[in-house]
Amino acid sequence: MRLTDIKVKQEKPREKTFMLSDGRGLALEVRSNGKKYWVVRYYEGNRERRKSLGVYPTVTLKEARAKNDELRKALETGKPIGFDRETFATVAAEWIEKRMRPKATEGYLRTIRLRLDRWILPAIGHMKLDELTSGAILQLCRKIEAKGIIETAARVKIIISQVFNYAIATDRADVNPTLALHGALQSHQVKHHSTITEPGKVGLLMRHIDEYPFEVVRYALKFSALVFCRPGEIRAAEWKEIDWKNQEWNIPAEKMKMKRPHIVPLARQTIEVLETLREYTGKNKWLFPSARGDGRYMSENTIRMALRAMGYGNEDMTAHGFRAMASTSFNEARRPDGSRLWSEQAIERQLAHAERNKVMRAYNHAEYLPERRELMQWYADWLDDLKLSVAVAS
Repeated sequence: MRLTDIKVKQEKPREKTFMLSDGRGLALEVRSNGKKYWVVRYYEGNRERRKSLGVYPTVTLKEARAKNDELRKALETGKPIGFDRETFATVAAEWIEKRMRPKATEGYLRTIRLRLDRWILPAIGHMKLDELTSGAILQLCRKIEAKGIIETAARVKIIISQVFNYAIATDRADVNPTLALHGALQSHQVKHHSTITEPGKVGLLMRHIDEYPFEVVRYALKFSALVFCRPGEIRAAEWKEIDWKNQEWNIPAEKMKMKRPHIVPLARQTIEVLETLREYTGKNKWLFPSARGDGRYMSENTIRMALRAMGYGNEDMTAHGFRAMASTSFNEARRPDGSRLWSEQAIERQLAHAERNKVMRAYNHAEYLPERRELMQWYADWLDDLKLSVAVAS
């Protein structure tokens, strides 16, 4: 009797590995650890061979049968059996769809695809997994290092390693050749995002933002300073996410790096920025639409180029630097007696940093909200005071 989807799904492991036949040489191998593998038995000449068709449920019953049919047709025509020796490009595409897409942000997915398309696939995408050696991968990474982009070489190695780990998990590879490259690549120093923290310079920055000539970009800069969310979260902000009644910006989980919903209390100054911005972009989906009018949101280069136009180099200030600027001010703020003005928990939650406790992670998106409201208003007032001080001094 042929297998059914329900039978395959509900079959439980036993003390020893056993096989369930689907006919025509196709069988489901159920191992004692609970893992299930599709295997097919066939003959080449008088010799029995066995090939793996992948792991269930990554490979469904329908897909396993299709692969088995492909093998049978190849045997009838005398063609070599090579369907199970898939190319790196094929497995990488599957890895993105089945492993990365469910949990990664669109921005991170876009970065992975760019590295695949720019560096990895042109060099090794056509190669079979069992043809890829540690030496071939090292050669690719060293070509990237030679261009001076050391961190990219390391990231490329990580992507290749993750694809191979997926291939091993789905029974299409036996080893991960990147493991032999430990210590073979140049080490790179982690560079923190440039920022401004000295109060006088912060005030001058806010004054320069006020004087920036292009309205929508000016409000994007102001909004970035006041809410200090990640640049990608700000660029993808939608008007429907603004809760005017409660004066909050509610960012859905799928837009957040940590995949948790995030509440951003909006200070009085932030509401004023949004009310003015609404006159320019209120009929659009995005708070900050692309100037090209193509339906997308603002380019990631827009804020960077605006800062450069104001005279701030990459070593001075970045779009991500607004976060460090806010974090520093919160952690340095003190009461007259020297105690912290703001709790570390409220600061970390407002910055949407990772929660170490997995149980708390699911429930704390609104935690410390009263303190965070006060924190956000204090920060907006602090920025105004610094900007006014600079204006008076000049």
